[in-house]
Amino acid sequence: ERSAEQARSSRVAYGPHRFHCVKIYTRTGDAGDTGLFGGGRVPKDHPRVAAYGEVDSLNAAVGFASSLDPAAWEAPLLESIQRDLFTAGAILATPDPRKLKTPLAPVTPDRITALERAIDRLEQGLPPLDRFILPGGGPKGAAFHVARTACRRAERAVVGLARSESIPAEVLIYLNRLSDLLFVLARSANQAAGHPELQW
Repeated sequence: ERSAEQARSSRVAYGPHRFHCVKIYTRTGDAGDTGLFGGGRVPKDHPRVAAYGEVDSLNAAVGFASSLDPAAWEAPLLESIQRDLFTAGAILATPDPRKLKTPLAPVTPDRITALERAIDRLEQGLPPLDRFILPGGGPKGAAFHVARTACRRAERAVVGLARSESIPAEVLIYLNRLSDLLFVLARSANQAAGHPELQW
């Protein structure tokens, strides 16, 4: 079986022109296991599968937030984040990159820097925080709050995997920084839509 997460992630790992379409259902995972990049099979509740599955959930949450009106708001930034998350998912789905014919695309330090620059830019237009705020607001802002919690869940799964497996440090740093950015995006989207922040 080739899971949906892996099939989608391979587009980043190997490039869009090297992606081969596969049948959606293969029946090879009916016994509860799944294939990894580079070979080998593990149970579907394996920590590695949980980690890239949570990253896939995060990617979907970011995509959902991006799709809400106004859909053009920060669209280039959000698309770049989704592409980065596919890259991260491909890395997490590959226990031994040496077994791949084509090297995986890495999560590079400049991608983390891009998140930090986006945080700094967006924070310039926001009032400083002196209390916790309730997650919510308008649909787009609330969706970014949900994406932030999905990011923290993905981060926890990757931290758990890193206890027993070798994971590039940049993947964890990226997720940690992304959760901060999603919080700022939630605040900024609500401000742009005229939704006040409710303090706790």
